[in-house]
Amino acid sequence: MSLESLILFVLGLVVAALILPYLRRFIIALGHVRPNYRGEIIPASMGVVFALVPAVLFAGTFAVRPGAAYLDLVPAFLLATGGMAFWGLIDDVYGSRQATGLRGHLVRLLRGEVTTGALKAVGGLTIAFLVSLATAHGPEILLNTFIIALAANALNLLDLRPGRAGKGFLLAGGLLAAAAWPHPFLVFPAAVGGALVAYLPSDLRGRAMMGDAGSNALGVSLGLTAAWVLSLPAKIGLLVFLVGFHLFTERYSLTEVIANNRLLRFIDRLGRTRREFPDP
Repeated sequence: MSLESLILFVLGLVVAALILPYLRRFIIALGHVRPNYRGEIIPASMGVVFALVPAVLFAGTFAVRPGAAYLDLVPAFLLATGGMAFWGLIDDVYGSRQATGLRGHLVRLLRGEVTTGALKAVGGLTIAFLVSLATAHGPEILLNTFIIALAANALNLLDLRPGRAGKGFLLAGGLLAAAAWPHPFLVFPAAVGGALVAYLPSDLRGRAMMGDAGSNALGVSLGLTAAWVLSLPAKIGLLVFLVGFHLFTERYSLTEVIANNRLLRFIDRLGRTRREFPDP
């Protein structure tokens, strides 16, 4: 991790730690709460902090570091994280769980039923295309579009147990940093990662839900950065993986797969106390 990425990671952690208590009270006051798997009522969509923190940090960067190499891409990054968080929030507030997975929402859409999940998919794909159009050329526009959109949804698919999406982000973000170090654009997931580390203890203890607003923002920050920093062969390989992951989760329960694998189960439970993870 470059020095600037490390600085933004730490600042992201600090800013999120300051914002989260106020955000928690605000969400509870609005009545946007949900029962967790223990039946306790907790605030939902706390993951909007993953879009708020980068907006604060990069606004400050324009003033402090006007010559930074990544500043031209900040508007596209904030559009992607903010836009994905917005569509995720719509699904969190108004969505129904009667249709699940991309296939479920597409089937309902073909029947003439518009679900919030379908709106989120269309809105997310549109955002991915717009930021790709603004930052790529030729065939890479479509390649980047699908990487960004599928990465956003991949983290959403993980968000079925406390801490799982956050751990997925940290693992994928670590691999991305290792592959692209010390690329200056790694400041983007670094800023989001700092906010995640500040938030994650509440998620692990089942005291807050990041919601689709949070998981989509996490995923798109990784997908967008990958589209910007990886070579063409690496991006093609990543797209193949993301397509395969989505096809796999349409056919198999990810939670059951994790529960039946000792290593994955250990990682999934890491950071949680025993009472906080009944076996599925």
